[in-house]
Amino acid sequence: MNLPPKYSQPIALQKLRKYCAYQERCHQEVKTKVLSWNFHYRVAEQLVVQLIEEGFLNEERFAKAFVGGKFRQKGWGRLKIVNALKQKGISPYLINSSLKEIGGDDYQTKLELLLKKKMPTLKAENEWVMKQKLARFALTKGYESEMVWAVINSMINDQ
Repeated sequence: MNLPPKYSQPIALQKLRKYCAYQERCHQEVKTKVLSWNFHYRVAEQLVVQLIEEGFLNEERFAKAFVGGKFRQKGWGRLKIVNALKQKGISPYLINSSLKEIGGDDYQTKLELLLKKKMPTLKAENEWVMKQKLARFALTKGYESEMVWAVINSMINDQ
């Protein structure tokens, strides 16, 4: 059952301009929005192309903003960021170039801060359990296991 589109094309384009101006968007998010308004896939593609030409959509700009925001605000590690970008249909080239936004020193410092903040909130019977809980927390945030264990071991040994 094909329903008629929710909006006319010019109104949909205007709404999409506002949608993209509010926050960086990827092509997939915009296509999903247009398809939810009952437009045909070809029309969604045309609207995305028009938004790209007008400068409202730019996947490189989106990827860099996404990486920076998830790292600085949410404390996500590279692995979680990469998986999220893959789910949004971002190309591997753009993923790799946008990950350069995260400096190596900043990355380790962020991990150390997250673990130091988390440690007092954990209840553990012994050191081994504490290390396991900290590692699980950091790994779910998307940090690499080698780095996680190195930081945890240095933190626990410094105490």
